[in-house]
Amino acid sequence: MSEKTPEIGAEITPGAIHFEDLGLSKELLKGVTDLGFEEPSPIQAQAIPFILAGRDVVGQAQTGTGKTAAFGLPILELINLRSKKVQALVLCPTRELAVQVAEEVTSLATHLRGISVLPVYGGQSLERQIRVLERGVQFVVGTPGRVLDHLERGTLKLDNLQTLVLDEADEMLDMGFRDDIQSVLDKAPEDCRRVCFSATMPKAILALIKSYMKDPEFITVTRKEVTVPNVEQIYYDVRQHRKSDSLCLVLDTQDFNKGIVFCSTKLGVDELTTHLLAHGYQADALHGNLSQGQRDRVMSRFRTGGLDLLVATDVAARGLDIDDVDLVINYDMPFDVESYVHRIGRTGRAGRAGRAVTFVTPREAYKIREISRYTKADIKRAQLPNKREVSDLKTGKLLGEVMATMEDMREARKDSKKLDRYTLLLQSLTDDESGEVDIAAALLKMLIEREKIWPSPEELEAERREQEEMRAWQERSRQDRGGFGGNSRGEGRNWRDRSERGYSAGSERGRDGQGRYGQERDGAESGQRRGGAEGQRGGQKRGQQRDMQRLFFNVGSKARVTPGDFVGAITGESGLPGRVVGEIEIHDRFTFVDVPREYAEEIMRVMNKAQIRGMRVAVDVAKPME
Repeated sequence: MSEKTPEIGAEITPGAIHFEDLGLSKELLKGVTDLGFEEPSPIQAQAIPFILAGRDVVGQAQTGTGKTAAFGLPILELINLRSKKVQALVLCPTRELAVQVAEEVTSLATHLRGISVLPVYGGQSLERQIRVLERGVQFVVGTPGRVLDHLERGTLKLDNLQTLVLDEADEMLDMGFRDDIQSVLDKAPEDCRRVCFSATMPKAILALIKSYMKDPEFITVTRKEVTVPNVEQIYYDVRQHRKSDSLCLVLDTQDFNKGIVFCSTKLGVDELTTHLLAHGYQADALHGNLSQGQRDRVMSRFRTGGLDLLVATDVAARGLDIDDVDLVINYDMPFDVESYVHRIGRTGRAGRAGRAVTFVTPREAYKIREISRYTKADIKRAQLPNKREVSDLKTGKLLGEVMATMEDMREARKDSKKLDRYTLLLQSLTDDESGEVDIAAALLKMLIEREKIWPSPEELEAERREQEEMRAWQERSRQDRGGFGGNSRGEGRNWRDRSERGYSAGSERGRDGQGRYGQERDGAESGQRRGGAEGQRGGQKRGQQRDMQRLFFNVGSKARVTPGDFVGAITGESGLPGRVVGEIEIHDRFTFVDVPREYAEEIMRVMNKAQIRGMRVAVDVAKPME
């Protein structure tokens, strides 16, 4: 161990500690170097010595702070490579994150001989996972439901488990995995170390820590360490149905080298990529449905300049390390502040300047205020460019290219042979009625029309009406100052605080006599249950506030489904976070689930191809009860 290895509990000064100082083997240090890490992040510098020392650790840090390496490196250091027994288990909220963690751990362990890492999650062949487990693995990463399935089947044994990690614990609780997590914790050996990473520390997390961890060391990465000071941040007010056209207007007025556009769903990524390609942009998609080979090809094109734009989901973009991204666009609003910080952190790197643009629909007006207040960032509101401004810009650019070509031709006159072909063509077009100016004007007209640089009168009129509607909405918003879900006292904080105080779709929810799940977490933790009438009133109020759509699922309690099954399936298939799922009302043979109206069609599309508890489900919009 290096002489610079920090003492446990010592304050870490950024830049003062290097990976060589943390007591890691040369094989792991080589893996770290291969991945391009230069120095440990604050969470890594603080967590690694504690885990190596055998302590239980609780880390509070946002997405993008290097949490995977913070627990992955010390776990790999402590694994007995001569044993093929499971020695490390990491629980993740989604299969995409489980795969990502497994890939990153495998990359860190590239130079360790005999290490085996296995991701286990629903949607993948159970038989294949069983075969790999039977051959022997030391490091398992999985979703709670699938891990519990293996434990109950006896195909996963924890007798030799050294370390159990809860990664993004608050997200797992939001998705309804609390019972599954407790079951896994109960089956783990008492003497194994337990590590918990979470962006927030609500009562549910603190209760788990108190019950299952022994004198844990608490590590907190303050938010000021994950902000991005070199990024200019602006936002545009847009209408939902005009977002794709608005994006093209913004891109046409931005001078950028490489840009990343963030969407909330995989379907949204694909549709927007198609739209951008149709409008002449060099763009490609990056999301969880791509194979590793496809991801590598897309990223290779993006790094080498073959692509101008990468359209991605949050999960797919995690871990991207590209220094020359100078534009990030939040096409869909992020679900929480941490996601916003992580997204805009893709630009403004290595001392370069960057720009972050966010599209804000009328119903999302309160979110941008909360982001600005929470991050203490100056997010300026900008006026969306109109078609005439864009056409003027494009016309100026075209005329600049014409002037440059004319200058080249003046130089070419020194060698008349270079111009012979063009001169003959021009002479064939001239006659008594048309001169060279007329011909040049005709050619310019062809170029402008072919490139669709000038908007039509109909397009300008449609845009004028859109702008009037937007100004009317902005005036109403200024009058009540609260926008969607808020008021002049700033009471629109549910969005920011929902991971601490919002609804959890898990089995810990209070359930009324009608089978309706919708308890606030604080109430669930204290064991309180709402009465049916109160529960209905609460659910209706929240549904109206979020503009929810009730969906009908053709499976119910007869199939032994739980709220966590629905939330896990919806988040796994759609890529949406579990916290957006509203009330879940389970009946004998069917279930009602409230989801945000703007994502209802996407959820129905992906869920009609999915299974819950091994049963193929049918999903439709719920009909109003008579």
